[in-house]
This record gives sequence, structure tokens and C-alpha cells, in this order.
Amino acid sequence: MDEKEFENIARNLKTFTPQMTQNPYHGIATFFGVPFQPGPENIDIAIAGVPFDLGVTNRSGTRMGPRELRNQSLLVGAYNHHSQMTPCALHRIADLGDVPFRGVYNLEEALQDIEAFFRKIASAGVVPITAGGDHSITYPILKGLAPKKPVGLIHFDSHCDTAPSIHGSAVAHGSPMKNAVEAGLVDPEHAIQIGIRGSSEILWQFSYENKMRVMHIEEFAELGWKKVVKEIRDLMGSRPVYISFDIDCLDPAFAPGTGTPVAGGMSTLEALQTLRGLKGLNVIGGDVVEVSPPYDHAGITALAGATIMFEILCLAAEARAGTCR
Repeated sequence: MDEKEFENIARNLKTFTPQMTQNPYHGIATFFGVPFQPGPENIDIAIAGVPFDLGVTNRSGTRMGPRELRNQSLLVGAYNHHSQMTPCALHRIADLGDVPFRGVYNLEEALQDIEAFFRKIASAGVVPITAGGDHSITYPILKGLAPKKPVGLIHFDSHCDTAPSIHGSAVAHGSPMKNAVEAGLVDPEHAIQIGIRGSSEILWQFSYENKMRVMHIEEFAELGWKKVVKEIRDLMGSRPVYISFDIDCLDPAFAPGTGTPVAGGMSTLEALQTLRGLKGLNVIGGDVVEVSPPYDHAGITALAGATIMFEILCLAAEARAGTCR
């Protein structure tokens, strides 16, 4: 295929920018090369960054995540070889930039800013895909989406993030899933937490008490991704589903750049296979969080994160196309 033919195909997409045909180091980076616009008007799917890490309990740096995820996303491209589709052919998609913050020193105020930003997206009837930032952002994103009924949750992580108030805060990155359940945003009996491991196990009593499905990494390995996919699909059914992927679900060999790495996690391929198996679920949004570029100068973690983010984007695009038919 010559360059002119490729450009003609690209221009027939609902979402197109000249950058989609350029080398990945050319121009100003947006997520997957989609156009930038400052608001959610006249689009179907919004991609946004939340450069925020006031909620971390260990190593900071995830505020740098969205920028590096944008850079690496240009290597991922706009075409999914596995599903043989591009979300840009189905929908109008834009990079809305980053959540604006009133200040950088107040955790509770910043979470309010995140909620307000995503409430505007949801009010416009637009599906959000988000790059974090630490995991505390998931709770205000879900608040901003304001679902009419509690949604199903597919949560990839090494931690359940259902801790009680610790280190003086109940809204830090160890507690977003607890907060979401308590606020009636997530149905705990239709929530699955996959890849769990490590010494923080004693903090996750809330998950067990509220019948959230906790799948430790050892069980994931024993079952294999195909059986895990079947369980997820059975648990979610046709209900609206939100996907949250903490990059520390991956083994540090695949994702060293994160604040709380835990050895013994998934490979990138296992994560991608599991996500691809979720095609057809009613995905209403998703996020990739805890990418901390200062701890990975080679960009391995951000590349993995951008690739996972693209899979979530494809799932949401197919779900959105189904509701628009």
C-alpha cells in the first residue's frame, strides 16, 4: 500500500488527523494521534489525562503519566490487529487534554475538580477513556459519570484498593473501590478484582465482606485467561461496565515504572488476552492508572499502559457502536 492510498483510507475515518500518517516522533502528541479539542461537544468518545499523584502512599511520579502515555500511544497506532478494527472508523474521538486543577496541594479539592470535569463529559453523552494519575482518580471519575444504577467493575490490580482510612486519608489511592461501592456507584456483587497479591492483603477485608470477587494472581495463573474471561463475562452480563487497570497488575518486569510495584504479576500479553476476551460487554468507560515515568526511563511501562488503554478504547468503541445501531 503506497502513502497516497493509506492517506485516502485514513481520510474516510470518522476521526482523522494528518498525524495518523506521520512518524510517531512528528508533531504534537495526542492520544493515538486523535485530534485535540477543549470540550466534549460533537464527539462520541473522549480521551483525557489526569496528571495527578497527591493520593499516592509510596513513590510519586504518576502526575507525569498522561504525558508519557500520549508519547507512547503514537507507537500503538489507531488500528487493532487482533480485532481488525479501528475505533476511529466507528466514532468521532478527541483528546480533551488534561483535567484542570485549581491547585496542586489539596487532595479533596483536586478530586472535586476531576469529578466536575467528567460530569461535563457524561452530560454530553460521551464515553470517557482516561490516563492517570494515581488510582484515587477512579472514584471521582465514577462520581462524574453519575450512573443511574450501580455499574459492574472489572478491576486489574495487585491491590484491591478497598482500604479503610490510612495515613490520614480515606480518599487516597488505596481506597477508591471502597468509596465507589459505599457511594452506590459500583455493585460489589458484580465487581471482580484480578491479579491481587502482596503484603497489603490485610487491608482488603471490605472486598470480602461485600462479596466482591477477589482473584489472586495465583488463581489467575491456575485458571488461565480463557476461564477468567468466561467468569468475568458471566459476572457482568449485559449491565454497564467500567474497566480500571492499575499498571502494577503487571509484573515489574513488564511495568517497572509504577509507585507500588509487586513481584509476580501478569505479563503484558496475559493482560491483553484477557481484555480482548471482553469484546461485547457494555463498557461505558475505563482508565489506566499508576504509570510513573520517572522510574522507567526506557518507556516500557508507558508503552504497556498505552497498549492496554487502546484495548479498553476498542472495547468501549464497539460497545458504543452497538448502542447506536
